[in-house]
Amino acid sequence: MKFVVSSTELLSHLQAISRVISSKNTLPILDNFLFELKDGELIATASDLESTLITTIPLETSDGEGVIAFPAKILTDTLKEFPEQPLTFDIDSTSLAVKITSENGVFSIVGQNGEDFPKLPEKEESSLVNITVESDVLLTGVNKTLFATADDELRPVMNGIFVELGNNDLTFVASDAHKLVRYKRLDGRSDVESSFILPKKPASLLRNILPKEENPVKVEFDDKNAFFTLSNYKLICRLVEGNYPSYNSVIPKNNPNVLTIDRVELYNTLKRVSVFSNPASNLIKFELRANELVVSAQDIDFSISARERLLCQYEGQELEIGFKSVFLLEILSNISSSNVMIELSDPTRAGIFLPYDNENADEDVLMLLMPMMINA
Repeated sequence: MKFVVSSTELLSHLQAISRVISSKNTLPILDNFLFELKDGELIATASDLESTLITTIPLETSDGEGVIAFPAKILTDTLKEFPEQPLTFDIDSTSLAVKITSENGVFSIVGQNGEDFPKLPEKEESSLVNITVESDVLLTGVNKTLFATADDELRPVMNGIFVELGNNDLTFVASDAHKLVRYKRLDGRSDVESSFILPKKPASLLRNILPKEENPVKVEFDDKNAFFTLSNYKLICRLVEGNYPSYNSVIPKNNPNVLTIDRVELYNTLKRVSVFSNPASNLIKFELRANELVVSAQDIDFSISARERLLCQYEGQELEIGFKSVFLLEILSNISSSNVMIELSDPTRAGIFLPYDNENADEDVLMLLMPMMINA
């Protein structure tokens, strides 16, 4: 078994799939890449049992077919040190000895039996749902929601992105019980109404490989697994089991107090004022009155405080409400419009954050943040 491949192209593909490999693998074989030579293509696979990422590299020169497992760290560390050049891989299928020949040298590695690598899960045709999604829609949906997922061992359903397929839209939802993001795309729809919960790790893997993708992505899922097929990559992951909470019921409907403000200006103010907040609570206080927002924070233990006044548009009653500054900054940095609209009802109910001037008519972005108690 023999093939020639570009060093930089091979490294690019292997670095993308190496993110799957866990530092605490239960099976030693999972510390390897699986290489399969077939029909003039090199198919490289990495897995942690929960998620599997496969990439295909077309080859100009190859001889023979077969599979072998390569030590991932040794291979990627070596490839990083090569300038762009063709590398020849010569593999002895019996002894699993691998000879890598470069322009100036020869490197020897011993591989492992590729047959020991875990087999890919089969699709359950009876419950399989498939749709085609534009790559930029899928990428934006993941980008807008991933930061709001939880790390909750007791409620694993909160640790992923809830993807809901509807006849009129495609919705991505994430929440950690403090903040919630609902990102709806009106230009993504499905013939079948269905949903699945995408775990955090495969979502971040998608975020890494989707920017290079120009073609639509084929998304298939059954009761246990999801399959994402791109031009040069395929991601297979186990889904989070369970029912996602009814997110619509926690979004407050009547919010008579509406604040419109420059997003960057508010963000920069929060960065400065939050330095003076209590490190344990990160409490920031908003005082709202006609066309004025006062942002303040204090740490009584160190007798420090900060207060800044901002001009804004505000319609509603005078109001004082507290938020956690870390969450506020996350939300503001994930809204892309120049102005942000904040809808409030009272100091005990969640605030809704919306882009004031949405550039894309097919997008519907809503972010929600639970308030904090302000100590009198």
